[in-house]
Amino acid sequence: MSYKWVALSNTTLGVLMSALDGSIVIISLPAIFRGIGLDPLAPGNIGYLLWMILGYLLVQAVLVVTLGRLGDMFGRVKMYNVGFVVFSAASVALSFDPFHGGAGALWLIGWRVVQAVGGSMLTANSAAILTDAFPAHQRGMALGVNQITALAGQFLGLVVGGLLAEIDWRAVFWVSVPFGLLGTIWSIRSLREVGTPQRAKVDWGGNVTFAAGTALVLAAITYGIQPYGGAATGWGNPWVLGGIGAGVLLLVGFGVIETRVATPMFQLSLFRIRAFAAGNIAALLTSVARGGMQFMLIIWLQGIWLPLHGYDYEQTPLWAGIHMLPLTVGFLVAGPVSGYLSDRFGARPLATGGLVLVAVAFFGLLALPVDFPYPAFAALLVLSGIGQGMFAAPNTSAIMSSVPTEQRGVASGMRATFQNSGTSLSIGVFFSLMIAGLASSLPQTLTGGLQAHGVPAPVADGVAQLPPVSTLFAAFLGSNPVGHLLGPDVLAGLAPADRVTLTGGSFFPQLVSGPFHHGLAVVFTAAAVMALVAAAASASRGKQYVHPPERAKENR
Repeated sequence: MSYKWVALSNTTLGVLMSALDGSIVIISLPAIFRGIGLDPLAPGNIGYLLWMILGYLLVQAVLVVTLGRLGDMFGRVKMYNVGFVVFSAASVALSFDPFHGGAGALWLIGWRVVQAVGGSMLTANSAAILTDAFPAHQRGMALGVNQITALAGQFLGLVVGGLLAEIDWRAVFWVSVPFGLLGTIWSIRSLREVGTPQRAKVDWGGNVTFAAGTALVLAAITYGIQPYGGAATGWGNPWVLGGIGAGVLLLVGFGVIETRVATPMFQLSLFRIRAFAAGNIAALLTSVARGGMQFMLIIWLQGIWLPLHGYDYEQTPLWAGIHMLPLTVGFLVAGPVSGYLSDRFGARPLATGGLVLVAVAFFGLLALPVDFPYPAFAALLVLSGIGQGMFAAPNTSAIMSSVPTEQRGVASGMRATFQNSGTSLSIGVFFSLMIAGLASSLPQTLTGGLQAHGVPAPVADGVAQLPPVSTLFAAFLGSNPVGHLLGPDVLAGLAPADRVTLTGGSFFPQLVSGPFHHGLAVVFTAAAVMALVAAAASASRGKQYVHPPERAKENR
């Protein structure tokens, strides 16, 4: 088999594993927390819940540039191989959590961070390895297969996590072990360095300021969606504001350092290349919009639509993943085809047209009622998947082809940083928008609904004043929010008919549908606007551009 196809198949396995594990935990969280004996919705435990989701994403956002730069310096294949080893070892450790309660959660969060380091090594160097292996006229197809597999892995993880959690919560982590071992042995035996490593001094000042600044900003955003004092969110928390301010100052310092060192970690000069700058701006905005869609659709399905259609709350995480499969189908159909076409016609028409389709899909979702007909919902998901597939492959190919050969590793890391940061930002932005929307109307709606079914007024008022984030996360985890908020003691004191109504599958969805749809309208409008701005950025990239030395080599 030709080396380029070996490189494509191995790196595709690597990014699939990394992406799959980024989302597999989301759907599995109820089973994982039950397994370690911890209530994730108890007042002091929401932090564990958030860091189980966001820790992996935050580490990938922070480290991929550094690891891509180290790949340029010491060998992309070497860095990639080490990534497989670290990822596999962390997967084993995750499945053997020896603790319970908070200690068990900290064990999982810590090893998820280690796993994310391995995943970052894979994602930071895979696109560079492929760009080295494939000539420019086939690069779009190769990167299309690779990147669409990564995006599809984010959504396949939702289904796989739901299926494995039904067997055993540890199986969620077992699944990575055999593939990790296979990938490790295969990559060590078959991949080789095509590019020439460019040894240079490590830019410690740039590495430290970038990692610390990015981590502070993203961590502060994470705490910004948690309640603070009497507020529904924590954006007034001095620690949140201070973290964002300190992070921004560190990133400004990072920018100053990178303009003055001989061998910078982050090649700011690459932004002078229009195709590189426009592609990364479009990728960041698209990632924010896509992350918002993923989490909002999960809550919409698990908290409202599936219970209204007779699904038990405990079953909704799995079925939410299954009902979102049309999105993955759209990715898988459009991605490789658009990558192939971009090799012939350039990235701009496909990537820009794809983002317009994404915006149209968001506006279509806005027009649906809360209790939507599924065929219409599925059609909009397919449309969004096709649009994202049309964008991802050509955009990645255009970014990677626009940079010098010796800077492909850092360029790949920079591209992945924008993409991963967008996902982390989307959680802070869209959860805050949704929580703000719920906080304005949910308390009054909840008070009236509970009192109408026999809940004493003081209890109903107390429940209604609880932070909306608890209600939101309960729906997100496939737990009946009303049953969770009232507790067994209050429920035991109600008439049997009222108890059955309050804990059934229709009371909460019908009660919250109005406030939720208001929040959904704000979220999807913001996402649609981001997609259109991303389309404008994509359109500004210019005609098909290959870095001059690479173009000269292709023309020989």
